Parts: sequence; structure tokens; C-alpha cells
Amino acid sequence: MRGFLLVGAFFAFASSASAATPRVLAIHFDADVNPVTQNYLCDNLSRAAKDGYSAAVIVLNTPGGLLQSKDKIVLCELNAKLPVLVWVGPNGSTAGSAGVWIAQAADFLGMAPQTNIGSSTPIDSGGSNIGSDLRRKLINHEAATLRALAQSHGRNANWADRAVRVATNATAPEALRMNVIDAVAPTLPSLLDQAEGVKTKPRGYTLHLAGAQIHDVHLGFFTRILNTLIDPNILPLLFLAGLAGIGFEIFHPGVVLPGALGAVALVTALFGFSVLPINWGGLVLMLLGVALLVTDVLVTSHGALTVAGLISLAVGSIMLFSNASGFHTSKPLVISIAVALGTVWAFAISKAVEVRHRPVEVGAQLIAGSVGEVRDNGLVFVNGELWQAPCSSSLRSRWPASTSAASSSASGACSQSRRARVSSSSSRWSTEWSRSTCARSP
Repeated sequence: MRGFLLVGAFFAFASSASAATPRVLAIHFDADVNPVTQNYLCDNLSRAAKDGYSAAVIVLNTPGGLLQSKDKIVLCELNAKLPVLVWVGPNGSTAGSAGVWIAQAADFLGMAPQTNIGSSTPIDSGGSNIGSDLRRKLINHEAATLRALAQSHGRNANWADRAVRVATNATAPEALRMNVIDAVAPTLPSLLDQAEGVKTKPRGYTLHLAGAQIHDVHLGFFTRILNTLIDPNILPLLFLAGLAGIGFEIFHPGVVLPGALGAVALVTALFGFSVLPINWGGLVLMLLGVALLVTDVLVTSHGALTVAGLISLAVGSIMLFSNASGFHTSKPLVISIAVALGTVWAFAISKAVEVRHRPVEVGAQLIAGSVGEVRDNGLVFVNGELWQAPCSSSLRSRWPASTSAASSSASGACSQSRRARVSSSSSRWSTEWSRSTCARSP
């Protein structure tokens, strides 16, 4: 009896100990800040609160990204129903640009020893400085938001302001010394141990996370594919490939595969356009470029329309993501593709012109003057084919006849006249006949 009591007491103690052990959801964020990764992060913060985790930790390593997505992630952190910690790690990681806002919005912020944080000055989609008036407005706004985050969490607001205005940067030890972060921790468990007993600002959580069970979550396969597909260097190519595939299917119905692949590429490109803010002028220029290339095949422009189309495609591709801060299309890549496309297009058009000037190799005119053999029911066997030969006079079966494509109509005249003796030693008719006119219809 005493043994059963001991066993029961042991399981009860183990159950209570397990229930008392805090659980932490570690959300690994090692990608650009964009709508795809924004949804991934916000969804997992909601999941952590719903599943009863004691806290969520964002394991951060990002060079930055879109300002709009950054703002939405910060809102998700500030409104999460549980404590949100950020650890910039492991060693070699960075919290750059938009990543600084994500870090400063955390209830508790730590960094691995060999990491850095900063360089938060907004830039345009091409990586260049923004125009003076817009730059002043945007920098003042972003500096104020980062100062507010740092100040409300009890951190260095002056450094936050300099990170935006002069793109200052700090290593982990420097950031700790300047009160930019709350701890330097080589590992995630070490961060949780250092956070033990800390009362966070401004939300007032008291953290009890030492020895917590850590459940890791990473970007899924599908999310990584979407994150790759919204690359501004890939989306224009997908868009053009989609138009080319569907166009090929329209002009060559029944091939199926080009049309199917073109539809997939076009839908994927449209998805990317819906995710990233695009410049509609750039999209119109790309469509105009495609139209000019197609028109050059139909009219004689001596290559002028092709050149105009390629220029339109290149300028449109460069302009396409000019509204997306932090995202831009590589100019050398666009120029290289335009040159390659122009070379292929010139080769294709030159071959088409060459074929157009070749002698006719098929058609009714090729059997004009050929010697055929008369068959039953008004048919003539010529060059391995049977042709209908309506004639004004009857034709004798198995006699040779000479043909001429006099017109494209189905009516005409056909005659036979024997001018030489038939050789009795030949198994086929071997007689010379005079030319006759015979309209044919297949």
C-alpha cells in the first residue's frame, strides 16, 4: 500500500513540476522584412498566446526591408497577449534597418556577443538617398517612432535617433554599454536566464523564464518559396514568361504545356505584384514593350520597333518597384536581359525573313506540269497524292495526264492527246503527252 502511495506521489509531483515549467516559442526570423515574413511572424505571435506559451522570443537576423511591413510587425509585438523578447543571434547575425524597430519593440532585448544593430536610415528602392523634401519628412517621422519605442522601453532614445538620422551602428557590447539593449547572451537559454525576474516596460510583465522549454519554429517550405518569388529581380521575368507562354498557346493552340506554364508564371507574378507596392507606370511600360516587339513581327520597321520595345521593357522593369522602399531591380541584370532578348529576337526575325524569301516548297503550283496517272472517278495520282480533276472531257483510266494549276477554283478543263507509241514491254504507261490545263481540288 505504501508503495502505491509513493508511486502516486511521484507522478503527482512530476505532473505539477511539468505544469510549472514555462514554455517559450522561439520564432526564427532570418529573412527580409516583407509582407510574407510579416504574416509569418504575426501569425506565430498570435499562436503563442493562443497555445498558452509563457513568452515568445523572436530570434532575429535581418538586413531590413519594407517600412510598411515593419510597422505592422511592431504593432503585432506591442499588442501581443504575452511577453515578447528579441534575441539578435546567433553570432554573426544583425538587426539592420527595419530590424532595429522590431528589436526596440521587444519587452526584453538581448544580443549575441558577435552581432550588431543599427543603420536605420530610410532609402529608396534603388538603394539611393530619397529626395530632399520627402527625405526630411520621412526621416523625421521614422526617427520619432524609433525614439518613442526606445524611450517607452527604458532604453537609449538618443542613440535611436542617431540610428535613423546618421545610420549609426553598434556591436553587442557597445549597445549594452549605451543602454541600447538589455543583455548580451551567447545562447537563447542564457537570455532567458538573464531575463528571470525582470519587470518589463511599459507593459509591466514580470518574467519567469529560467529553464523554460523552448519550442522552435522556422520559416516553412511554402513560406520560403513565396519569400523567394517576391524578389523584384524575379517578378518581371515571371511576368514576361507568363505573357510569352500564353501568347504562344494563343497562336499555336493545342500545345498546352507553354500555356499552362505561362499561366502559372503569370499568376505567380501577379501575386508578387499584390504583395509588393508596384509603380503602375512601370507595369504599363512593360506591357507596351511586349506590344512593340509583337508589332515588329507584323510590320516592316527595320528593327525600330524592336529597339523601342526593349527600351520600354528595361525602363519599365527598373521603375516597377520604385515605390517599394528597400526593394529594387538590379540595373545590370535588366540591361543584360534586354540585350539577350534583343539578340534572340533579332535572330528569330532574320530567320523569319529568310524563310519568307525562299522558293515555294509546298502548294498546288508545285504539281503544275507533273505527269500523273488517271484513276477512277476523275482522280489523278500525282507525286504520291490523289487529286480531283474535273474536266470538260472524259479521262481514260490508267492513262497518264499532264497537269497545270491554272487557277484556285475547283473547275477547269483537262485533255489528253496521244503523241507517241505505247511501249508494250513496259508495265506502266510510257507515253509523251502534250501539256493540258487542269484545275485541281484536293
